[in-house]
Amino acid sequence: MRSILIIGAGRSASSLIRYLLSKAIEEKLHLIIADISLEQAQKKAKNHSNATPIALDIFDEVQRHQAIKKASIVVSMLPAHLHIQVARDCLTYGKNLVTASYVNDAMLLLNEEVKAKGLIFMNEIGLDPGIDHMSAMKVIDEIRESGGKMLLFESFCGGLVAPESDSNLWNYKFTWSPRNVVLAGQGGAAKFIQEGTYKYIPYNNLFKRTEFLQVEDYGRFEAYPNRDSLKYRSVYGLDHALTLYRGTIRRVGFSKAWNMFVQLGMTDDSYIMENSQTMSYREFINSFLPYHPTDSVEIKMRLILKIDPDDIMWDKLVELDLFNATKIIGLENATPAQILEKILSDSWTLQPEDKDMIVMYHKFGYEKEGVRTQIDSKMVCIGEDQTFTAMAKTVGLPVAIATLLILNKKITTTGVQLPITKEVYLPILKELEEYGVFFSEQKAPYYGYNPDVVFK
Repeated sequence: MRSILIIGAGRSASSLIRYLLSKAIEEKLHLIIADISLEQAQKKAKNHSNATPIALDIFDEVQRHQAIKKASIVVSMLPAHLHIQVARDCLTYGKNLVTASYVNDAMLLLNEEVKAKGLIFMNEIGLDPGIDHMSAMKVIDEIRESGGKMLLFESFCGGLVAPESDSNLWNYKFTWSPRNVVLAGQGGAAKFIQEGTYKYIPYNNLFKRTEFLQVEDYGRFEAYPNRDSLKYRSVYGLDHALTLYRGTIRRVGFSKAWNMFVQLGMTDDSYIMENSQTMSYREFINSFLPYHPTDSVEIKMRLILKIDPDDIMWDKLVELDLFNATKIIGLENATPAQILEKILSDSWTLQPEDKDMIVMYHKFGYEKEGVRTQIDSKMVCIGEDQTFTAMAKTVGLPVAIATLLILNKKITTTGVQLPITKEVYLPILKELEEYGVFFSEQKAPYYGYNPDVVFK
């Protein structure tokens, strides 16, 4: 019996655990499901004969060592900053490791030791990062192998609410970390390259610059640029590509509305607001508006944002109940961003009957024998329910499939790595199709960047 230690039994682990349990008897697997909450681990184990739930405090060195030492392979579904200690223990005890998180410098420093011990530390094998890498490299490799030269690569991904559960004017609900949504784009200018020219968009202008995308059967979307689109330029072998852009997908109109919060300063996480615990929603809004002896908060808000009472932007603000004088924030020593997150969570939390949706969209521009072609590759995944969400499915399934492939010695390349080689992406993408996660591709002539068509 081969033992898989899964550390972290949160929402993103649901589909991961279900997949491995479905293979447990056939593949002779025993899952040790470890979480700080034993109850959480027990829920995920579902009394399966091949699963043992345990309580594990990741900061308890003795507990952690005992669990890792007994495992055949370790899957860490912890927050990204906690992976490194697990990784060091895996190195000590000679265990392969799988995570869905970005590789950081500390993890990269282990690469030579990991290789020397003949181990595999597979990272960035979730959705984004993960499925984005694999689906992109598959097409890029096919283009190169056919003699094509890459000119353009654009990649977009978004966690959204499914059309049947889209019930507010923002066409958005939180499907993942609300805090990450509120803080998106902060920490430096967005950077990308377009037709050979480096472009930079500071945070205060980020949500004014969107690219529009059309997805068959699902309508029109928009995307704002990620902070660093060039992070994977060399990793993908695109150093000579003229255009490289990565973005986050939302429904059309979201960015323009979100920009109102940015311009007012409500997404700032750098300082604490006085009396935040007793402050009302209305007082919070008024804190960012100029004083006037007679004008109401509503009038001041419309004046500073330059919006009319019949503007849809105003309706979106009203829908959030921002001007309520009786609703209390109730957060002690909170930053503007934390307060905004609290307010939005009132309106944007998925309800029990709601379903989420993942949309991923790649554009590949290339030249072959003097002919320029563009390939558009699109994937849409709808969640089942609040446990097996589209997000949990697209994050957890690649992790699970990779874990089994490593156990079965189908993935053998050692070291700290990303899923960008055929050995990894071909079998995983093929199996994902069986679970409804697949890309449709369309070809069209590629004419290069047209600012009148692409960016508004």
